[in-house]
Amino acid sequence: MLQTIKNMLGIGPKVDMGELIANGAVIIDVRSKGEFAGGHLKNSVNIPLNQLSGTIKGVKSKEQPIITCCASGMRSANAKSFLKGEGYTNVHNGGSWFSLKKYEK
Repeated sequence: MLQTIKNMLGIGPKVDMGELIANGAVIIDVRSKGEFAGGHLKNSVNIPLNQLSGTIKGVKSKEQPIITCCASGMRSANAKSFLKGEGYTNVHNGGSWFSLKKYEK
């Protein structure tokens, strides 16, 4: 039970987000369009969480690295869980979009 909660929240073995981003990971910001307009990562794609199921088909490979982010990490944890359920195997919860800004070039 505890491991399931940790997995949902993205707590576990540390992943080098900077390396994933540098190697072309898709960054999906699951905040609302208004939140995204207020600030976001340069190369991120905005797909609000409630629209994720109909839009994710644009990611062609289910093995491609994907980083989900939002304002605090809760919605991105839900997005990660959803994507894993859809068969995407390399999905990581990046937490807050702002915490990922340090990896922008």
